[in-house]
Amino acid sequence: MSEPSGAEPGSHFARSRALAVLRVRSTALAVALLPAAVAVVLAVAAATDRIGGPGWDAARWACTALGALALLLAAAVAAVVARARPAVSPTVPIAEETAPDLYRLVRDLADRLDVPAPSAMALTPDCDSWLEDRAHLAGRAGRSGATPPVLVIGSPFLWWMRVAELRALLAPVVAGTGPSAHPDIAAARRFVRGLDAAVAVSARRPALRFVGPPARLLLRRCRDRAAEMERGVAAAASARAQTVDYGLRIVAQEQVGLAYAGWDRLLTRVALPAWRMGRWPSRLDAGVVSALTELSRRDRLAEGFAARLGERPACDLLEEPGAVDEAASLLAARLFHGGPPVPGPDWSPLDWSAYPEEVVDRKWRAEAARLHRVLDDLTPPGTGAQPRPGTRPGAGARPGTGLRSGAGEPRASAALTSTDTAGPTLARVVDRLAAPGGVELGERLAERLAAEVAREEEAGRQAARTAARQAGAARGADGAGPGAGAGPELPALWGDGVTPLFPIQSPRTGRELLADHIVAMVCCAAVDTAGAAPGLDWLDGPVLLLAGKRGPDLGVPVSALVEDGDPEPLRGWLIAAGVRPEKPVRLV
Repeated sequence: MSEPSGAEPGSHFARSRALAVLRVRSTALAVALLPAAVAVVLAVAAATDRIGGPGWDAARWACTALGALALLLAAAVAAVVARARPAVSPTVPIAEETAPDLYRLVRDLADRLDVPAPSAMALTPDCDSWLEDRAHLAGRAGRSGATPPVLVIGSPFLWWMRVAELRALLAPVVAGTGPSAHPDIAAARRFVRGLDAAVAVSARRPALRFVGPPARLLLRRCRDRAAEMERGVAAAASARAQTVDYGLRIVAQEQVGLAYAGWDRLLTRVALPAWRMGRWPSRLDAGVVSALTELSRRDRLAEGFAARLGERPACDLLEEPGAVDEAASLLAARLFHGGPPVPGPDWSPLDWSAYPEEVVDRKWRAEAARLHRVLDDLTPPGTGAQPRPGTRPGAGARPGTGLRSGAGEPRASAALTSTDTAGPTLARVVDRLAAPGGVELGERLAERLAAEVAREEEAGRQAARTAARQAGAARGADGAGPGAGAGPELPALWGDGVTPLFPIQSPRTGRELLADHIVAMVCCAAVDTAGAAPGLDWLDGPVLLLAGKRGPDLGVPVSALVEDGDPEPLRGWLIAAGVRPEKPVRLV
């Protein structure tokens, strides 16, 4: 489609698609008015003696009743669409007094692009940035379309990117305020958001179920046109932004991919184990810098990396970056894992320096205790675990490979294949799984562990719901508003306020849980008997440190034990690491 002179590519197309959306609205209004219009025509015709007789009278009264019913239903649907509050993304609001430099940068960017500046700014714990219309939160006056949208910025960008890179990255986003200010586009967006909110309202309130079908029908008719309109708006914004830092934007886009990779690893490998332990790291955005630094060092992804880190980071545009990082970290924990809106005894912030002791060590010992508890239920101590037929004690070690204790006395490697040993020892777990029927025992262990973990997680969610209700009651009693990132729409969006909106990991299978618990038991034995220590790897999360260095991977040896009942790879690992599996481990 040809563009008018001086217009950005896509702007005219976006306006035409907005008009198509509004035509759907006009068509729906015409259909709602049609029975009433027919009734009016029949009434006028009857009053002027143009028609008469019992048949016309019956038709006139039927059309009158149908028209009145259609008008009532249309008015009810229109009222729900107009009054429904569209969903708002959970974010951390950034007031101007807390980030004057950031507001100054964005306003200068808007002046260079010749577009309206965003009305406010907010942070989201994700690697994305967008404009979000929140005029409906300002009341009836905000529905005129005169209020510019809010600029939502991904919090990892502020900590990872340099100031110039952030400005280049935000240029096409800020440029979108220009097309958003057009009356037709603003009206089309309000109509679509109202329909979407009306569908959600009809699902929550049984008395308004009748609103759902017409709203869904209109949404289906608008869907393609609205999507094309948004693509036109994006094309227009991108074309306008080419005049600002275009070359630097290419570099910034490369950093976006790197930031996304590091953020994903940090959440799934590092933060998730802490969240499961009832602790939430309070400096996630600062942690992503460490994760990306490690990723760049390992894979050599960035040339001149040290020189780039010497430039001013974008988080310097905030007055108190630590407080903002803490608020964004709590919101990330609630979005991706679920939890109370405020810290508490079972949901407390965590500093990165305390991660090895507070998360890694506690996680290993809790899983080892759960493994022994379930193992005791299935095979009580004293039942004995007999060696496999055709083997003898100590068959897993070659002569001359015996380990020595600290006193210098040799201890036989046969201890690695000791028979059933009472107490929480690694040897007992290995011998049970390596004995005849060990694979079947592993399957039963996996099922019981999965059920046990599910029960504990549900108990944790119930406790979180109780804490959330208590926090809400306390805020209501004090007259305080919701905390950072917990806008008034948040309870409606989240249901109970605890269930995560975006779970970042699918539920683990029973065998995966069994392997994790055996790894935890091995790590506990290594810490207690071989001088190992829990550690934190920024890309892989909890790790075992042997002599200050990361130990060999336990995945293959443990998998051989769980899947095939073969203990030899794991016993070889234990001998090489100097772990004494016959010694009891501390579980708490």
